[in-house]
Amino acid sequence: MDGYTTLYGMLETALKQAGEESGMLLGQELSIALADSLSTSKNSYFGVLDDGCFVLGVDSGEAYCGQFYLIFSLRDAIVMSSILLGIPPARIQEKKRLSIIESDDIDAFSEIANMVNGALNTVFQGTLANKVRLKLLPPKKYVPEIDELSPEEPLPDGDYLMFRSKLEMPGQEMNHLDVLIPVALGNLYDPQPVAVEAEAENISEEVSVGGGDAQGAEGAEGAVSESTPAAADGIDSVVVLEDDEEQRRQMVELVSFTGFQIAEGTLNADIKELFAGRNVKLVIIGSQDADDRELAVCIKVNAIRQDSPPPIIMSAECWTRTAVLKALKYGARDIIIKPFNGDDVTSKVRRYCKIASV
Repeated sequence: MDGYTTLYGMLETALKQAGEESGMLLGQELSIALADSLSTSKNSYFGVLDDGCFVLGVDSGEAYCGQFYLIFSLRDAIVMSSILLGIPPARIQEKKRLSIIESDDIDAFSEIANMVNGALNTVFQGTLANKVRLKLLPPKKYVPEIDELSPEEPLPDGDYLMFRSKLEMPGQEMNHLDVLIPVALGNLYDPQPVAVEAEAENISEEVSVGGGDAQGAEGAEGAVSESTPAAADGIDSVVVLEDDEEQRRQMVELVSFTGFQIAEGTLNADIKELFAGRNVKLVIIGSQDADDRELAVCIKVNAIRQDSPPPIIMSAECWTRTAVLKALKYGARDIIIKPFNGDDVTSKVRRYCKIASV
């Protein structure tokens, strides 16, 4: 599954921590290692389930409201709860084989699940600036071909992001822990570029590209009101403007495949000087928040080549609908969300520089 790198990283850290802490509770080593992620739906997930499971809802409150789910194999739950209760190994294997689970097992398993939720809380609150609080709900048992699915049980119908972890414990054959997060909640935890870019495509129809607002434009236009270099003459080039030296270097490396000369500078660079002697095919402007200072650079670029301005791509970490709207009005043709996705950058550069795919 593409994207959701921040969410994947949070879960990877939290589940590793949960394994270590649960292992201490059990008195033996336990690892929970995030191994895969994919998109699924409730019907798809439970439609291929062969064994029973426990479904534990996690209520997400405060700024990130919703509910996601931890799903343990019933046999894994039996093994861990039996170890916690001090049941002899031979009896544990019998209970596992016959899927025997009693009220004491459920209570013991809930203690382990609380350890997992505690680790999730620690990592999520730290990463999301203390704007989320997770509360674990009681476990629900589901056994295929015995328990029926309903629109709300054992979890609501819909599309989910599934993060699968491998459980490992010495001397035991374990399965996995799945975390199912509704797509809408996943997008709150980790907003995805596709959502912002789709918004850009939608609102681009509302504006005239390159029109520009009066506010914030006067100074930018005044800075380039004198005679400007002509287009088409000179060395085919790409101009990269970015204050952050490391991010500028990364972008320069990403566009080097074009074979064009690359001119780079900060957002305060002399645009006229950078364009001199160059046939600029594309300008990439990088920023943190796509505020008025960065957006005004678009106006400078368009004023430099009023007759045939080069396409402009703006990149930033934080995009709002207002920022996207302004970027389009100020002359940007497209946007990129940081951190960069190499394939996304390459695709956009090929399109605007009219470079055929190999």
